Amino acid sequence: MESAADTDESYDLGYQPSPSSVDQTDNSPTETTSYSTISGDFSRYRRMYSEISASSELTYDSSYSETPSPVCWPAMKSPDLAVLTRLGTRPRKLGKDDNSENQEPVDIELEMMKERFSKLLLGEDMSGSGKGVCTAVTVSNAITNLYASVFGQHLKLEPLHLEKKLMWKREMNCLLSVCDYIVEFVPASQCLKDGTAVEILTNRPRSDICINLPALRKLDAMLLEVLESFHDTEFWYVEQGSMSGNSTRSGSFRRIIPPPQRKEEKWWLPVPCVPSNGLSDESRKHLRHQRNCANQILKAAMAINSSILAEMEIPDTYMSSLPKSGKESVGDTIYRYMSQCSTNKFSPDYLLNCLNISSEHEALELADRVEASMYTWRRKACKNPSKSSWNMVKDLMSDIDRNDKNTVLAERAEIVLFTLKQRYPELSQTTLDTSKIQYNKDVGQAILESYSRVLEGLAFNIVAWIEDVQFIDKSMRNLVMESR
Repeated sequence: MESAADTDESYDLGYQPSPSSVDQTDNSPTETTSYSTISGDFSRYRRMYSEISASSELTYDSSYSETPSPVCWPAMKSPDLAVLTRLGTRPRKLGKDDNSENQEPVDIELEMMKERFSKLLLGEDMSGSGKGVCTAVTVSNAITNLYASVFGQHLKLEPLHLEKKLMWKREMNCLLSVCDYIVEFVPASQCLKDGTAVEILTNRPRSDICINLPALRKLDAMLLEVLESFHDTEFWYVEQGSMSGNSTRSGSFRRIIPPPQRKEEKWWLPVPCVPSNGLSDESRKHLRHQRNCANQILKAAMAINSSILAEMEIPDTYMSSLPKSGKESVGDTIYRYMSQCSTNKFSPDYLLNCLNISSEHEALELADRVEASMYTWRRKACKNPSKSSWNMVKDLMSDIDRNDKNTVLAERAEIVLFTLKQRYPELSQTTLDTSKIQYNKDVGQAILESYSRVLEGLAFNIVAWIEDVQFIDKSMRNLVMESR
């Protein structure tokens, strides 16, 4: 009993949990307003992650085995606590009938690996009855939830904590390692010993993964470098404060919220502060440079994400849910302009300006309606409109008469949708996009889509944080100029 007490005292005084093991065991659903994946709600896969709230709590199992070890097993001495700390293991506490010789170290990372591998195989169905989601959706959810755990509470322009950074790199490497085994077979020639040339099949990484995955890894590293560059800044953050003025970015719904509204809606977000005379020229130059870098990364991630979503198959459930007429989907006003306007006078910008879109909800609803009408008109333009599978529709598109009215309307709807997404780049993903993600079964596409989506969200947040600091700096300089 004295030995047990000494062991407990040593543990309480000297042991600290391994940094690599913090905040990694909780894969519970993350409460966000941007997306919710693990609960099975695929209604919205947000592009923005500015309101993510995630927390992970590490719990230990203090239970122990009361069954003595067999005689043939060598007795294990109590490991040194410093060694356990380096290895990320924790000694079990002793019970009344236990002693130090029956102790075995618990490898926390190994236990977490077992838990996550089990959840991956179960497809998030803890009952084991085989009703879980497919592997592609499970991996996509894992990447999304990992992003929420690492960056969910990172709301400032400052370097990422070392523990979080190591956790992000280690677990992303584990999830992305699946792509090493996604290959395609290509013909190749091989010479035998007698000089005979034969044709064989060799495997190589699938083309979409070979092109996009290295690019995404590079974008990931660049974003972390952008955060690391803000280690010693002239500006700082306060938990409660106010900002004067109201600023709205062109083509964006994100605003610098005035004080009364900020307390009600986003009171938890820290407020940037700058010196009374504003930032120095060097700091302003650094902010502009990092904003340009993050903005370019944002555009690259959006392009990759859009290309992956475009390659995904359209589920039959979406095609069957389309309205019978495109006019019913877009409404009389839009349909009248799209059908009666001549080719040389058709302007999607003029149409969007006439609609007076005032909120993100209206823009997303319009995008859903225009996209649904586009596929409705394309389906009607095909020779056999009764076939709902998009693969059949795509095969028949080459035989379509380009002067057909349905074809013209579908092309104009596509132009309007493209212009709408360009005007509001941070718009949430449409119903078609979320449907593709939900019913996708291609693991490679799921990894590329989710990886690009979370990098897109991080890049968007960094740009927004930088713009907040620039806005405060500009306001302070204006006050100084007015006082003079």
